[in-house]
Amino acid sequence: MLQARLNLITADPLHLGDSVKFIKTDVRPAVENELGNLGMSLYANPELGVAVLASFWVSRDALSRSENTIRLSRREAIKRAAGTVSVERYRVPVFERKAPLATGAGLRLTRMDAEPSRVEDVVEVYGDTAVPWLVDAEGFSSALLLVNRNTGHLISETTWRTPEALAASRSVAAAIRVETVTASDCVIRAVEEYGLVFDSSRKA
Repeated sequence: MLQARLNLITADPLHLGDSVKFIKTDVRPAVENELGNLGMSLYANPELGVAVLASFWVSRDALSRSENTIRLSRREAIKRAAGTVSVERYRVPVFERKAPLATGAGLRLTRMDAEPSRVEDVVEVYGDTAVPWLVDAEGFSSALLLVNRNTGHLISETTWRTPEALAASRSVAAAIRVETVTASDCVIRAVEEYGLVFDSSRKA
């Protein structure tokens, strides 16, 4: 199953741009040339000095093999950002794309916690209920669900064609969160919004 490595970068807003440039020119080509890579995505909130860098892999083995390459690149990116990074690894049971993603698109990242025994309930309600609602929403581009079955941590990523479409979707997103919580007893930990820097992710 598709795997993802998520890097949450917190930086000095004045230096985040240097880190983003390094990721685009040096990290991206190195990672995308790794065996088993299925692309990357980078989202940022320059005002807060926060960015999310994700890489996608055909299998857990491919993700593990890439660790050494990623570790060195990550260290340099954080040095340039004068910041910190946290790293998380997930399975991706839901990957829905309605339209290509372009620079300037908006991303909503929703962090959830569920009892490990209820993770499959979240996956089911997300795939069967949330995704159809999202696909019908104006400006929707894509949806991913990232899952760690051992910890019960989940992340929903929905992407919208423009920042305006992202803002207009907040009511729909709130309704989906209520439905997901009701159906699975999960807890919403955080809702974050970013702008797209680049995306090359794919299912295969």
